[in-house]
Amino acid sequence: MHKVQHAASKAGAQLVTEKAFAQGEIVARIADFTVVSTPTYQTIQIGPGQHIQELGVIVYMNHSCAPNTEIDTTAMTIRAARDIAPGEPLTFFYPSTEWEMDRPFICACGAERCVGLVAGAKYLSVAILSRYFINEHIRLMILDALTPLSGPEMVEAATHHLLESDLLEIA
Repeated sequence: MHKVQHAASKAGAQLVTEKAFAQGEIVARIADFTVVSTPTYQTIQIGPGQHIQELGVIVYMNHSCAPNTEIDTTAMTIRAARDIAPGEPLTFFYPSTEWEMDRPFICACGAERCVGLVAGAKYLSVAILSRYFINEHIRLMILDALTPLSGPEMVEAATHHLLESDLLEIA
């Protein structure tokens, strides 16, 4: 159903589908994996401090800022984000599963709205992330990161932000 093509992309190998998929259709189920606490470039994050490895050919799915699949770490499925034709490489948006990448990289996907640096959801704005399917654990980590500071911490953070953005000038 899917085959690995070596030296076929800028990333090296890629996973290509041999079958057409309609938007919303299950492309693959994620099974037979091991849960580990440390991320690698071949793991998928499923929760804070939880990553899965030994994923078979799924590790050959490359990143795209215009992905054709979505990995759902709750249902452990990969579904078509749009119609996919036979022969297309299967891609997903890495920050949809990863809070902080083990190996950040400069994206070369060529998408019109490419994010540039792929380092994890932690490093992207909520506005950018809102364009994509984002897993529940990443949504919770975003909310945790946005939890308001209190007292002097809030004043210091707000002042720093305003100074950095040139919205506040100190005479």
